[in-house]
Amino acid sequence: MALLAAVLVWAVLRPRGLPEAVLAVPVAGLAVAVGVIPPDHAWEEIQRLGPVVGFLAAVLVLAHSCDVEGLFTTCGAWTARWAAGRPTRLLTAVFALASVITAVLSLDATVVLLTPVVLATAARMGVQARPHLYACAHLSNTASLLLPVSNLTSLLAFTACGLSFTRFAALMALPWLVAIGAEYLVFRRFFDDELAAPLPSPDPAGPPELPLFALITVGCTLAGFVMASALGIAPAWAALAGALVLAVRALLRRRATPLTVVRSGAPAFLAFVLALGVVVRAVVDQGLSDALRRVLPDGSGLLTLLGVAALAAVLANLVNNLPAVLVLLPLTAETGPGAVLAVLLGVNIGPNLTYAGSLATLLWRLIAQQHGHRVGLGEFTRLGLLAVPAALVPAVVALWLSLRVVGA
Repeated sequence: MALLAAVLVWAVLRPRGLPEAVLAVPVAGLAVAVGVIPPDHAWEEIQRLGPVVGFLAAVLVLAHSCDVEGLFTTCGAWTARWAAGRPTRLLTAVFALASVITAVLSLDATVVLLTPVVLATAARMGVQARPHLYACAHLSNTASLLLPVSNLTSLLAFTACGLSFTRFAALMALPWLVAIGAEYLVFRRFFDDELAAPLPSPDPAGPPELPLFALITVGCTLAGFVMASALGIAPAWAALAGALVLAVRALLRRRATPLTVVRSGAPAFLAFVLALGVVVRAVVDQGLSDALRRVLPDGSGLLTLLGVAALAAVLANLVNNLPAVLVLLPLTAETGPGAVLAVLLGVNIGPNLTYAGSLATLLWRLIAQQHGHRVGLGEFTRLGLLAVPAALVPAVVALWLSLRVVGA
């Protein structure tokens, strides 16, 4: 537990901007060296996480290549034109845009690439940026429920639950819509003052040109996910194909270099994920799984799903959502897909309560500060206290209904 705490504190603070892996990798090695975790267990965990990490790298390269093609800038321009100077319409557009981008291109695309675009759009329109800035943070977590590619936690849950790509999406579609809708209502109430007054939009520019090549490539990649799952092929191959197409195009047009393509895959963060998996496995081996198994509710009813999701949300805010899902998935996989998906709801919606709940939120805060926007801990927490239960409870009910209508 001390080793895990050290890794998580370093990831939260990131002294001097150093990557999370700087401490996580040596700590994982130390855990093996002192016998906290046997080498074969560590290697087993790395092999289990390897395909998921490869999938994540391909999706990150795909998202970065879409940014090079101008997809996010174009989306921001269209959003500003549609909002026409009205803050409420801008918030609606940001919710829709962030939800789709998170679901299709992962939460990292929303945090790293869309957030600066949203801030620039709000500034160009002359409206308060806070509601739209917070929307990017919340939706990077909440909107990552729909597809396995949306979040690393979703990838892990997809691997554990044994569902096909399309069945996973069918089961999570209603919870996804319900959670986003609940968040939207909370935002409308919480930021009522900022959204009340319409302002003129000083944006006379014409409609931007759509990056059709990027849109078609993303569409084909999504279709590839479905086909690969139906054929029993790992969806990572479809993600790799889409990433290669856009990356090669960017290289040929000299909009990217081999170094920038490699960096877009976040190799340091991927090493951190593998090292964190080893440390979490060590904690599990030392008795955490037994303790959690005693408090996990049994069964497959609505109350059980609510209990599992609540426990996952609490654990995510205590130790971060990635360690939480690594700990809880082996315990719930034996119960069935319903419990696994309830864990996913808890670890994806729950982190909106605290900064430390997810790495995406920590990264979002850093980006906001880099663009001159101070994010208050008190305000973030007050918003989370309203949004998390308002989204989590109806989302679990929606999952319970989906399990009965769609079937697991």
